Amino acid sequence: MLYYFLNYLKTEFKISVIGGGMFQYITFRVTMALLLSLIISLLFGKRIIKFLQHKQIGETIRELGLQGENTKKGTPTMGGLIILSAIVIPTLLFAQIANVYIWLILLCTVWLGLIGFVDDYIKVFKKNKEGLAGRFKIMGQVGLGLIVGCTLYFNNDVVVSREVMGAKKLAPYERQIVTHPERVTRDGHRFVDVKTPITTIPFVKNHEFNYSKLISWIPGAEKYTFILYIFIVTFIITAVSNGANITDGLDGLATGVSGIIGVCLGIFAYVSGNIQFAEYLNIMYIPNLGELSIFIAAFVGACIGFLWYNAYPAQVFMGDTGSLALGGIIASLAFIVRKELLIPIFCGVFLIELLSVMIQVSYFKYTKKKYGEGRRILKMSPLHHHYQKIGYHESKISVRFWIITIMCVVVAIATLKMR
Repeated sequence: MLYYFLNYLKTEFKISVIGGGMFQYITFRVTMALLLSLIISLLFGKRIIKFLQHKQIGETIRELGLQGENTKKGTPTMGGLIILSAIVIPTLLFAQIANVYIWLILLCTVWLGLIGFVDDYIKVFKKNKEGLAGRFKIMGQVGLGLIVGCTLYFNNDVVVSREVMGAKKLAPYERQIVTHPERVTRDGHRFVDVKTPITTIPFVKNHEFNYSKLISWIPGAEKYTFILYIFIVTFIITAVSNGANITDGLDGLATGVSGIIGVCLGIFAYVSGNIQFAEYLNIMYIPNLGELSIFIAAFVGACIGFLWYNAYPAQVFMGDTGSLALGGIIASLAFIVRKELLIPIFCGVFLIELLSVMIQVSYFKYTKKKYGEGRRILKMSPLHHHYQKIGYHESKISVRFWIITIMCVVVAIATLKMR
């Protein structure tokens, strides 16, 4: 909003605010969003924690026989409100809200934040340990997936840049947006904005893949690509959101992992939204994507600031208010920057945690049916509880999972040139 306000003062009233010109630069607004996010989460976070303590909004701990679980009883929960505030406020102040990617990711943040808030509210105030019924959570995540998928597929502002090669025509599944101006580089290359359901394939030379090719073997099926694309978007958003929710079981674990992944996505957004970097790295240029870096900076700042209070021993838990939103934001960002095929790499911890639960439950049901008693592969799921059971301190587990995430992120970023 500050961006529009300063422009309005300059154009309508000829008033130039000292330093106002800095707001024309994305790098400046990214820095300011990061700083403000840290300030909100650090300064106002303490007040929110005191408010939660005053209202006795504490976590109800299940008796799992884990070391130190009794010390966590009564720790304030719903701390995800700190994260959401530290994301939304800087984004509203420093980003161009009219940008399709900004309002879409803000919708994602608020949408999943509300679902998590309702779940935490039921647990805390209604004294129902189960919280919001699983089917309603899934319905909310599916609803968001449909909105994100439809927007990315149908909105004419969601485009990629394509070079016009002589008389070569666009592919049947690509549509030029004629309302967008054609760009001509200094060396005479012409680029047009195209609507196409395309993504990036890591580690291969011809690193672009169109979803239409998945069903192109069926005559006439390409016109129904939107159904396949929206289904994939919905499935991935639901899976990653639940993966982050499951990972949020130790002090600082989900917060640190999410912050590291945010840095990775910020790099992808910045280079893909900058035509010079995109040309140098030989990756697809996505117009207007650079503005998303402001949101991601606020996202990373919110995670770092919240970690101040959430690191062991935690003074506050994010609850589902934060964890569901973090996972959904990460998945949505991955689709926006067209790096969703890298999710298994940079979201490796979320994936392993989710698979550990699925494998444990499936094996237990299988052995119970076959042998009459359920057997377990892990001492406890999710995976971080397994390591607690064999004697690792939770802070050591969290830090090692952060290190693993850093390694995964480095591999993901390296795919920009490793082909």
